[in-house]
Amino acid sequence: MGCWWEGLDECRLLIAPDPGANGDGSARLLSLRHPKSGVRTSFLLSNGLLQELHWFKQSYGSWFLGDYISEDGSLYIATSIDPVFILLPIFEEARMKKVGDPGKFRQLDEILFVDEYPGYQRLFSIAENCMQVVCEIKEIGSSKFFRLDDMKVLTWLYYKVCHLKQTLPALDQNYAAREEKDTLVDAVSILGEYLKDEPWLTLLCNHLKLNLLESKRIASDFEVRPTAIESPIGSSNLAQGKNKREKE
Repeated sequence: MGCWWEGLDECRLLIAPDPGANGDGSARLLSLRHPKSGVRTSFLLSNGLLQELHWFKQSYGSWFLGDYISEDGSLYIATSIDPVFILLPIFEEARMKKVGDPGKFRQLDEILFVDEYPGYQRLFSIAENCMQVVCEIKEIGSSKFFRLDDMKVLTWLYYKVCHLKQTLPALDQNYAAREEKDTLVDAVSILGEYLKDEPWLTLLCNHLKLNLLESKRIASDFEVRPTAIESPIGSSNLAQGKNKREKE
């Protein structure tokens, strides 16, 4: 799906899965905290799936968007992201863990109420399903109470590392000639782009017996990169473009 958002001064092109292909056609941009930096960042919620936005730009080129021309030739690409990464810092804050105290059980509506970030409340159904893998849950009557569990988070992170470690050689043949530990470090480094150093990246590195500083190096040279700051795209609904777009 090709879409554009009309701002006051310029248009932005977004390439994303068509929300009408297998769903109700709804798509909305949410302003959330980046899970590592905490900086306000835009994510796309489409048919119940959360997607992160990546920015790509060539040195020269423009986009024809219906009657508009985007002169800088840049575009955004939306790709799926595991919402647990996005929700992990919010759940970590909500449990109010202290030394010797694992923290409090909280209801989802409490956890997802974040000042200046109403977008989290739109993730209620997603959080209810996906956060069970990293949380303890207590049910009292019809109410559910969640508390992040360190060992469950570590198990989930270890699974992610193992899966990524197996995937990297398929993406780049150079990995076939590399030492297994180097591939492991790269896998942890990529995950580290979405994890705070404390407690999660440190916990994961200690479990894998890796050096934290080595694991924080930027792995891989990707042409498409995640936005590190808030996207110029606002929080408006997306209007699907009907015309074909061509690049100069």
